[in-house]
Amino acid sequence: MSDSATAALFNQWRERCEAQLAARLTDRDAATARLHEGMRYSALGGGKRLRPILVYSTGTAFGAPATRLDDAAVAVEMLHVYSLVHDDLPAMDDDDLRRGRPTCHKAFDEGTAVLVGDALQALAFEVLAGDEGSPVPAAARLQQIQVLSRAIGTDGMAGGQAIDLAAVGMTLTPAALEDMHRRKTGALIRASVLLGAIGGGITDGPRYAALSQYGASLGLAFQIQDDVLDVLGETATLGKIAGADAARGKPTYPSILGLAESQRLARLYCDRAISSLAELGPCAAPLAQLADYVVNRSH
Repeated sequence: MSDSATAALFNQWRERCEAQLAARLTDRDAATARLHEGMRYSALGGGKRLRPILVYSTGTAFGAPATRLDDAAVAVEMLHVYSLVHDDLPAMDDDDLRRGRPTCHKAFDEGTAVLVGDALQALAFEVLAGDEGSPVPAAARLQQIQVLSRAIGTDGMAGGQAIDLAAVGMTLTPAALEDMHRRKTGALIRASVLLGAIGGGITDGPRYAALSQYGASLGLAFQIQDDVLDVLGETATLGKIAGADAARGKPTYPSILGLAESQRLARLYCDRAISSLAELGPCAAPLAQLADYVVNRSH
């Protein structure tokens, strides 16, 4: 598949996710109208949609129709958005800008932002659980729920954020920094790949293990590149305040290993992600191109 064809496919998945999100984020009653407004503001405010694209790209590589992947794609993006809304709060990273707009607690208020994150998390699992008309078998949905819940708990996103908060002003060892990033960012990216695999009927065995390794390496490459962009990027391009990590004294790859070594490591983990796809054959080509995108992006 050519680069232009792959880019067109990724745009197709991005647009599909946007439509699916909009369809699920409708007002349920007048009493919670402001809460739903905050959920739509946060979830429909743009973004790369990398995690849903990973779900679609992985699942369709193994023959799953998009309709079989929609619930997983929506669920993982809702959980990602929930994490951003909570990370931006004053008690966490205290950010004012996200995706080029005021963060949820700035556009609404802190209490609403907490509830927006809570409600998005609950809705994500409601969507993934499906109903009697779901195109995904119940056993596969249960496995997806298990994968996703582990990715956002103490061994995943929440644990990584806890380590991140405790590490402000400290100098972590490279191993400790990697552990933090594997949890905080990498776990949900890996889960996105596995959600797509399960949707495509790959629930265990060598191919599942290869995709798990791909997702884990890709997650680290993504976060290292994020750290690099915090140094090299500009606020207008990033959609968030450039240099914020350094200003808060947060440990990052550039602050611990230097910029050049960080860029080398991002490329190394990208190459490892691509290498793990070798036994999957040509069907995995879009996943390899996604890995290249991760380390070459500017935002």
